Amino acid sequence: MHAQSVFSSIRLFHDDLTAIRQDIHANPELGFQEVRTSTMVARMLTALGYQVHRDIGKTGVVGVLEGRRNTSGQSIGLRADMDALPILEQGDAAYASGNVGVMHACGHDGHTAILLGAARYLAETRNFDGRVVLIFQPAEEGLGGATAMIEDGLFNRFHCDAIYALHNWPGLAPGVIGINPGPMMAAADHFEIHIEGRGGHGAHPYQTNDPVVIAAQLITALQTIVSRNVPAPESAVVTVAALNAGNLQAMNVIPQDARMVGTVRTFSPVIQEQVIRRMEEVVAGIGAAFKAKIEMRYHRLFPATINSPEHAGFVADVATELFGSDMVVDNLTPSMGSEDFSVMLQHRPGAYFRLGQGGAESGCVLHSAFFDFNDAVIPAGSAMFCRIVERSMPLDDVG
Repeated sequence: MHAQSVFSSIRLFHDDLTAIRQDIHANPELGFQEVRTSTMVARMLTALGYQVHRDIGKTGVVGVLEGRRNTSGQSIGLRADMDALPILEQGDAAYASGNVGVMHACGHDGHTAILLGAARYLAETRNFDGRVVLIFQPAEEGLGGATAMIEDGLFNRFHCDAIYALHNWPGLAPGVIGINPGPMMAAADHFEIHIEGRGGHGAHPYQTNDPVVIAAQLITALQTIVSRNVPAPESAVVTVAALNAGNLQAMNVIPQDARMVGTVRTFSPVIQEQVIRRMEEVVAGIGAAFKAKIEMRYHRLFPATINSPEHAGFVADVATELFGSDMVVDNLTPSMGSEDFSVMLQHRPGAYFRLGQGGAESGCVLHSAFFDFNDAVIPAGSAMFCRIVERSMPLDDVG
């Protein structure tokens, strides 16, 4: 089937997919709590004729479908995330969140609808020689849903020769496909630092060892790591995101201790190790200089999301075939955000790409309380997934 026919076929049930997306948006669930969403996904996949497997990685769902033939022995994985965020929605859509304090502020409702759209088309046509594995993942937002699925036997039970995922992107015009043959998202680490000083009266600071002053020196020193230790061509971020010390009602009391938390973002494992080492040295040095006990706990959350150049180029070719070269950015600037699809890419080759949805210029950005997924781009996302499958595992008699 010609690429444009795939897109046209999916657009015929665009209204159904929009209704699904808006229903998920109205009923958001946090990571590992996606019971309603996963039940709906499983029910729809079963009705389409998929072999459905539930409770993989707690609330994850996997749907398996054989093509019209399966002589190739190939298997392609497609992944969508299902979880929402702990954000109070401020938008006024008719389908706004009915779960107060929880909303789909990152578009995972749209991703789920897109993969369900691909599921429907693939089940109705089966224009491929092999097997497709649809992965509906829980808990992408910092809770490690990808790792949970893998530890639950995802790739051992459901072999995938390659795996693909997409994410909506407000910074790209609607329908534009963005890809990079290498880094797409940074590794995400976080740290906690505890400074133990000696408190006392604000009028007699010489009798104390002021943890607020120590924290200020430490924050300033940490900011020199990227500017003075990381080579200029490399990318890294060290951010102290929160500091807690003392009581705002006690303006003449020097506190006993101070705590801070923050994040580190890198693309290269070498730079990541360099940043960690320098942070440890800076913490130790400031502690020695001020004769204070400073403890740092460093946590590696997700690795960098790195596309296989071969599979990224393939995604760009599919997008060009579907939408034309004007709608494809094949050298997209990587984001310092993170994505736990990176863990899946460490186990299987593949690619992660962007689906433009627009809206950034008007403030409709990811993780905003006013965010809403652009339903107009659902067919484009579904068509991308479908053509990736059809071209990866072609039938001899189907174009």
